[in-house]
Amino acid sequence: MVALVAFISIFTLAGCNSSRPDSADVGRSVASEVKKDELVLAFGSEPETGFDPTTGWGRYGSPLFQSTLLKRDDKLNIRNDLATNYEVSPDGNVWTVKVRDDVKFSDGQPLTAADVVFTFETAAGNGSVVDLNRVRKVEALDDYTVRFTLQEPQSTFVNTLIGTGIIPKHAYGKDYAEHPIGSGPYQLVQWDKGQQLIVQANPQYYDRQPYFKKITFLFLSEDASFAAAQAGIVDLAYIPAAFSHQKVTGMRIESLKTVDNRGIVFPYVKSGGVTKDGLPIGNDVTADPAIRHAINIAVDRHALVDGVLEGHGTPAYTSVDGLPWWNPETVIEDGNLEGAKRLLDEAGWIDTDGDGVREKGALKAEFTLYYLASDSIRQSLAISVADMMKPLGLNVKLAGGSWDIISKSMYSNPVIMGWGSHDPHEMYNLYSSETAGIDYYNTGYYSNKTVDGYLEQALHAKTEEEAIEFWKKAQWDETTGLSVKGDAAWAWLVNINHLYLVKDGLDIGDQRIHVHGHGWPATDNIVDWKWTK
Repeated sequence: MVALVAFISIFTLAGCNSSRPDSADVGRSVASEVKKDELVLAFGSEPETGFDPTTGWGRYGSPLFQSTLLKRDDKLNIRNDLATNYEVSPDGNVWTVKVRDDVKFSDGQPLTAADVVFTFETAAGNGSVVDLNRVRKVEALDDYTVRFTLQEPQSTFVNTLIGTGIIPKHAYGKDYAEHPIGSGPYQLVQWDKGQQLIVQANPQYYDRQPYFKKITFLFLSEDASFAAAQAGIVDLAYIPAAFSHQKVTGMRIESLKTVDNRGIVFPYVKSGGVTKDGLPIGNDVTADPAIRHAINIAVDRHALVDGVLEGHGTPAYTSVDGLPWWNPETVIEDGNLEGAKRLLDEAGWIDTDGDGVREKGALKAEFTLYYLASDSIRQSLAISVADMMKPLGLNVKLAGGSWDIISKSMYSNPVIMGWGSHDPHEMYNLYSSETAGIDYYNTGYYSNKTVDGYLEQALHAKTEEEAIEFWKKAQWDETTGLSVKGDAAWAWLVNINHLYLVKDGLDIGDQRIHVHGHGWPATDNIVDWKWTK
């Protein structure tokens, strides 16, 4: 009830004018029939840095306010959006994109090649997560033709064209992130940080107009979001697995498959090194491949799905399960405690003093596993894995903390992390020796020359189709690889289904496999949403 009262106090702010309705007005609003061309959605998070694609907005879902040159359909096939077509030169270094000539920004100004050039030059200058390291120059050949010249072929560059919303050169400034102007299906009306976002359909949108003319996004805690659904105030609410067994009258559960994974990244090298900032690198226990393989074999992923995710998820074996570049040969039979014990015995990890923890010489088979303390799922996974390892003779100590705390220990201790993207470049970031120690990528300092070779071949292929073979071989080539069948640099645990309470009669279309939950991946197909009754 406390959560619901807090929600009502937020909801009364939803009007664009400064007047507030009294309590009777609120009651009538809640009780009245919802307008068929409006939606109220409860999401748990908002973008901390605002709605600027050049600093990362749209990386984990539709940019909403902006359009992109290309897009993926529900089967993850690449389709045109702003582009009418694109060509790649025979050497793979030059991408030429033809842009539609009938597109206007929400302020009525035309979108041209100059805006596309400005967008990518701004992203490069902002040093954002948009990967432009291999772009030599971007130039407008005419008002509706853009040429990207790369330093070398890059198959994943197509994902940069898919994920980067185009911003207006004439209307970009320091406050753009809070007041975005774009050519997407919606335009921003009001943003009350930490509370709500109100958007309306963009009348200038060049493609099919969305069914819903106004959408209010509410940023609520898990408890408040569920309370709002129970009260019948929201049309869709993102909920955690813990609430999935509770029925809400007039709403159904949508459990959507994802590549939103959680896993344990292991320090791959022995201790002794330090980063340029003086942080310790390496861990003598997890540097032993027998330890990493034993954990991967012993952990029961199906039990984690059932126990931690209430059945709403799937076992994870890589960071790209179910995507076109996934190698299904990476799947193993886990929950094999006896097999894991034999592996450790053969590697010389024996409990000689009878305290329940194995040793190898003077080294105890124990380490500290870090997790984000504010994330209940990561905490539950950490506790469950630690319990599963006790009969194996591994002592897993747990440490919850903020990212500030974790970032100081993640190069020398295992950490539960989460990733998941429609861009295979993420696999390169997680496993390439070139990215070791860079931000949250390859924190374990994993390195395998053969794997590096495959990753480079995949990256420098001329097309995504050509690259897929090499992405798969990097995972496992029948001899080596980054997966558990090879080096077991990670113990991937689960892919977390995204759960939504959806009002009966609301059709949210065909949802593609969702990416990591930092964004709003459910809204990728927002223009397809409609009422069926």
